[in-house]
Amino acid sequence: MKLRTQNHRGRSTKLLLLLLAVAILCDICIAESSDGDTHIKEGPDSVVWVVQLSDLHFSVHHPNRALDFAEFVGPALSVINPSLVLITGDLTDGKSKDLLTTKQNENEWVEYRSVLDTVIGRSGLHKSLFFDLRGNHDSFGVPFVGCPSDFFSKYSISGQLGRNGRVNSVTVETKERKHLFVGFDSTMSTGLRGPTNLFGHPTDQLLKDLDLKLSEWDSQSEKPVTKISFGHFPLSFSAPSISGRTLEDVFLKHSISAYLCGHLHTGFGVNLKRHHQLSGHFSPLQKKIQFNIHQRSFESTVNCSMGVTPIQDFWEWEMGDWRKSRAFRILAIDRGHVSYVDVDFKSGTKPAIILPTFPLDSRFMITSSCRHNYECKSVLASSYEKIRALVFSVAPVASVVARIYDSKSGNLDLVLETHMIRHADENTTGDLYLAPWNYKAFEDASPDRYWLQIEANDSAGRSTLTELRPFSINGLSLKLSWSWKEFMVMGCQWAALYYPIFWSALYFFFLFLLLPKALLAFPGKRYTYKNFIVKKGLVNGVLWFLQELCRINTLWFGWIAYLFYLILSPWFMGQVFNEGENMVYMTYMGWAIENSNGEGKLEYVGSPDIIVVVLPHLLYVVLPAILVTGALTAERAIFREHVLASLEKKKDDLRMDSRKTVLNDHHSSIVSNVHLCKRWIRKLLCVVCLAICWKHFMNCRTLLKAYEMNPVLHFLGYGISVPFLLANAIIKTRNAG
Repeated sequence: MKLRTQNHRGRSTKLLLLLLAVAILCDICIAESSDGDTHIKEGPDSVVWVVQLSDLHFSVHHPNRALDFAEFVGPALSVINPSLVLITGDLTDGKSKDLLTTKQNENEWVEYRSVLDTVIGRSGLHKSLFFDLRGNHDSFGVPFVGCPSDFFSKYSISGQLGRNGRVNSVTVETKERKHLFVGFDSTMSTGLRGPTNLFGHPTDQLLKDLDLKLSEWDSQSEKPVTKISFGHFPLSFSAPSISGRTLEDVFLKHSISAYLCGHLHTGFGVNLKRHHQLSGHFSPLQKKIQFNIHQRSFESTVNCSMGVTPIQDFWEWEMGDWRKSRAFRILAIDRGHVSYVDVDFKSGTKPAIILPTFPLDSRFMITSSCRHNYECKSVLASSYEKIRALVFSVAPVASVVARIYDSKSGNLDLVLETHMIRHADENTTGDLYLAPWNYKAFEDASPDRYWLQIEANDSAGRSTLTELRPFSINGLSLKLSWSWKEFMVMGCQWAALYYPIFWSALYFFFLFLLLPKALLAFPGKRYTYKNFIVKKGLVNGVLWFLQELCRINTLWFGWIAYLFYLILSPWFMGQVFNEGENMVYMTYMGWAIENSNGEGKLEYVGSPDIIVVVLPHLLYVVLPAILVTGALTAERAIFREHVLASLEKKKDDLRMDSRKTVLNDHHSSIVSNVHLCKRWIRKLLCVVCLAICWKHFMNCRTLLKAYEMNPVLHFLGYGISVPFLLANAIIKTRNAG
């Protein structure tokens, strides 16, 4: 009896411990709900941080990318111990060694799965804390999700964990706040081969699901909620849905704090950040083109009246790539304040990483709510009373010092130096350092008067300094401008600009050709080189230049026919999927692919992605080809006038009785002299024609390899038309005529 009781008690104790362990795991680690959402409870402190990586581009041709990832990322994650790891697309490269052919390579996906398993093991993190997304490289040539070439569904972490939806969310909760992270896959449902697979294509259903996920805690939580979204494509490379809705519309509706993305890499610049703001004052052009990082606000004062909501805005933060830059981002949310730090592992491991979480960088992190909260005293003063920073160090930290500099004098004058103390809460999962300060002493109307820098020293004697960051306690933003490259990729809504640019170019070409032809019908509107010499002027010169092309009918009709061909006919045919042998054709509207419903109807996909083929052809091949054709005809007219003038001059010097014989001899001599020695402009124009043909040839070569085309059967009209027209122009203008 006693033995049975002891056994019973032993079993009860074990069962109790097991239930307790399960309860603890469910409470502080992970709980998976029926709809695929993940809910994580963190320690009681108010700070949450996550890691973002993007554009890994694991490639069989570049093994160092995966080797470096396995070597550096796992140990870094074990030190940082983030709540989540977000990998925002382009997990594999899918390109041939010459970068011209794009196909899914299963070996790259096997390597990705193996390396991630290694990293997860070294990091000590649970696998479910990793969220990876599909990028455009991960959908090259994949006709539909679930097909044999859809290796993302088989080898990615999201695929292994059954996160099959286009939208997935995870909530990280502390005792003071909830932090909602919503990731989405906006790659096109029909994955074309590159280069015409460049844009995100959110559907109306995806936007509806995203809207629903972002509103998840709006009516269910007593705690404030900070919302972060993450995806692969920047909004400048995201098309609107069929109904015209955009991702920006959804994000502004929910006033998310930030949208995290990748896709562009660091080759375009380091300031690939953009502030989005909802305002009825913006013109249609301002909605398509944003010229600076910050959209200009028309609100000069903050309205603190009851019921008045702050301006709806959010930050878009594109991050660098792992492919070349070995970029690595840590993002923190400290009592609603969102900040990040970007580091790279090109030079190896980092002994320490410091992320200031308050005060915020006034260049890239302050939103309108920061100013509203400060001016209207919407948050507790305790949120401002301490300088705060996260320090992640391989060795024990010996000291952390915060320094503030005043730039009012034109120099950086040290005005505050204070030691920071590690947060005493043992339940926190990282090293948060605090330093009390008199924040009111740093109120100023200038967003960049005061600058913050933090230094950490470890037990090995190594020192780590953050970059100097401007800050504004008042919540004012420092206005910055992009470089022209940054503006081109972040400030332009290319999906909205594609058709306006395309039709503007076509209208210009037609106007260039049709207007001077129409003027030829009126005797008083005929412009020649003689008229231009007598009555110089820009208008006369341009109209003479244009009409010379119109006088050679074969050239003029050739270009008119080619422009109609670009509008009305398929440009070429190609293989856009990894599977099957069906060739499909491309027009300026996209690739014509049979509808998936089996009705045999065609639908156009890959628009505006084809912008990378259409606009370079129009702007760098067709436009210069038409201009150089006009220049050749104008040069011929000048040559003709010089020949005639020389003949007239010789006529006056000849005797009447020997006029015919000598005239013929001199005519032959003059024409030969001018043709061989004086027509250097023509020779230069012929070189330009060769350069245009070479540019066109290189474009054609890229497309031929990318889509496995036969140059005669699938490419003849597009490939040969421009060289043929240029050759015809050279032949037609070789003589004075």
